[in-house]
Amino acid sequence: GLSPRQQLRAISEQAHRLQDEHAHYILNHILPDLAKEKIVLLSWDKLTAGEQERLSRYYRQQVFPVLTPLAVDPAHPFPYISGGSLNLAVLVENPASGKSHFARVKVPGNLNRLVPVDDLTDDDSGNVRYGFITMENLIIAHLESLFPGMIIKEARSFRVTRNEDIDVEEDDAENLLNAMEKELLRRRFGPPIRLEISDETSPFLSQLLADQLRVSADEVYRLPAPLDATVLFELGGIDRPDLKYRSFVPTTNRQIAEVESSRAQDIFAAIRERDILLHHPYDSFSTSVQAFLAQAAADPKVLAIKQTLYRTSSNSPIIDALIDAAHAGKQVLALVEIKARFDEDANIAWARKLERAGVHVVYGIVGLKTHCKLSLVVRQEADGLRRYCHVGTGNYNPKTARIYTDLGLLTCDPVVGQDMTRLFNQLSGYAPKSSFHRLLVAPRTVRSGLIQRIRREEDAARAGKEAWIKIKVNSIVDEKTIDALYRASQAGVKIDIVERGICALKPGVPGLSENIRVRSILGRFLEHSRIYAFANSDGPQIGEGPAAGPEVWIGSADLMHRNLDRRVEALVRITAPEQIDELIKYVDLQMADSTASWHMESDGTYVRHAKDEGGRPLVDCQEYLIRKHTRRPVNH
Repeated sequence: GLSPRQQLRAISEQAHRLQDEHAHYILNHILPDLAKEKIVLLSWDKLTAGEQERLSRYYRQQVFPVLTPLAVDPAHPFPYISGGSLNLAVLVENPASGKSHFARVKVPGNLNRLVPVDDLTDDDSGNVRYGFITMENLIIAHLESLFPGMIIKEARSFRVTRNEDIDVEEDDAENLLNAMEKELLRRRFGPPIRLEISDETSPFLSQLLADQLRVSADEVYRLPAPLDATVLFELGGIDRPDLKYRSFVPTTNRQIAEVESSRAQDIFAAIRERDILLHHPYDSFSTSVQAFLAQAAADPKVLAIKQTLYRTSSNSPIIDALIDAAHAGKQVLALVEIKARFDEDANIAWARKLERAGVHVVYGIVGLKTHCKLSLVVRQEADGLRRYCHVGTGNYNPKTARIYTDLGLLTCDPVVGQDMTRLFNQLSGYAPKSSFHRLLVAPRTVRSGLIQRIRREEDAARAGKEAWIKIKVNSIVDEKTIDALYRASQAGVKIDIVERGICALKPGVPGLSENIRVRSILGRFLEHSRIYAFANSDGPQIGEGPAAGPEVWIGSADLMHRNLDRRVEALVRITAPEQIDELIKYVDLQMADSTASWHMESDGTYVRHAKDEGGRPLVDCQEYLIRKHTRRPVNH
């Protein structure tokens, strides 16, 4: 094994290689491809005199007033550099004394970083050309306005990344919310762990920055491309529909739409008819999950709502529904995970807003993050209380629900209702020994439950049965689960894995994993759903009973230590035969040789498969599902 120092050195080498590759791709592929479409990033010296005059006027009116040059000398200490901010390191010389001085100028984060040069007409074709100059280059071209009388010797962009880990001793903290707020203030001043600088920066200036920020040589990244490539997102506003995906409007789930067609929207009536499997973004989040909670808040028969919140959107309709329910006198419990990474500030604000509205707000179990996606609605009906539940793979966030692929189950199955009640009691009170029937719950039963099912298929294969496992996750790194999958592969189980992020498992290794295939889908939407499916020829087939056929689970848990050991996660078993079939076909579609995807090789590298042997494009499974959901019939 490697020592901690050796591990850090190896990680640093890989990080440098990846950042260099990233910058190379921007410079040699993305920017040239944009230029072919008449979208160009221009330098100041490439502008005409008229263009420079227009931009100088913009600089004087909109940029100069918000800039603050900060000198460094005995009377001015080196300024605090906020993490992630873009800055200019400026070296100036006093012509009277000949001495050089350092100054820092922060590039305003509240102004667009790409400044339009104006729509330019290409002389060759007459087509409109979209020209931009970056804000940092515009400022560099006008530094004499910030340092009048000084000679500008050098000006380069740089960016600092700080350690943003949060360390709260939950056992000792009397008030977790207050402790988190204090820790967030401290995080702003975390130690720098990376310094990104322009590759044209002189050795003197780069060493000065490294010394002042106290970063080692391994933590300095010299990059040729524009620092902070998120600037390219601003190009999305250009009016070039021919370069964008066709507009897509999610449709109302068929089962919900069928109820709507006969009477006013009633999510509860649709759920009472049968379990509803949601597939976002193809199924509209707003007319399903959001409508479910809004109807619950307004329905006088609803007595209680219990909800987990890991990440949600600004101006969240989910939060509004919970507040409306509390104002209507319902019992409302919101479990807000205030330790959700980089959403801590927003979640603390939501927690306080919910508390002010009369919502019972809790923060989960000490030492664990609550990552499960759960809603529980208790409703008084003619035959007694009925519990309506939603179990999802994604956050209750209407914005990300349009760009992430996620699954959800709406059900009023009493078994799920009982499981959810026990789980919420465990999260809000003291119920450490709760047992569950249609849920697997981490950290107690997700890993053990999945490994038990993997071993079942292994045993079936060793007994001569046909057995398979299909998994769709974001990441897979848990050694115990990987070892179980290797053993199943050695026994002859056919294993298909669709993963988006980290995969520590290596497929196709002779004698170890030759029965495992791993593929990854990169497309218009971020693949975020989790599916676990198990079957063998000795088990009941689809349609042979209420829960027959392959055993299929969906939920919030990936195969990572943090999910399985340090978070509260929930997987729910799918029991409707047509929904089991739908989920299996979904994984099969993504694994198909006819689908465009990235194939993991036995050495851990990925190979892109985008065209068939004849050079024709392979199926874009996300576009295929858009078309499928758009044209599906509704039975009136």
